[in-house]
Amino acid sequence: MIFGSAIIALCMLVGYTIGEWLGVLFGIGTNVGGVGFSMVCLLLLTNWMRKRRKLHAGMEKGIQFWKGMYIPVVVAMSASQDVVSAISQGSVAILAGIAAVCTVFILMFFLSKRGLLE
Repeated sequence: MIFGSAIIALCMLVGYTIGEWLGVLFGIGTNVGGVGFSMVCLLLLTNWMRKRRKLHAGMEKGIQFWKGMYIPVVVAMSASQDVVSAISQGSVAILAGIAAVCTVFILMFFLSKRGLLE
């Protein structure tokens, strides 16, 4: 279970770093999609480990535990963001949200076609 938690922690650090870099790149000054990038990283890493038979039962148990915690964490994080203020500032926030969702759909389509996701 400890190794599964360590894998999730590594993915969270990678995703958080990518989100911070995107925030700086776009001049927003906040994390942009760090949790989402973390989950994509976790999916790719666990599938890679499963195919190479390096994902042991203890690791899987730790990962399953934290996957169950994912939704409450996302709800808590989104509650801390000022969504109403962002939307009232104009259509840029809405367009950015739509673009992010479309990008994830396209990314998942290509990853599943290449066999990287099961």
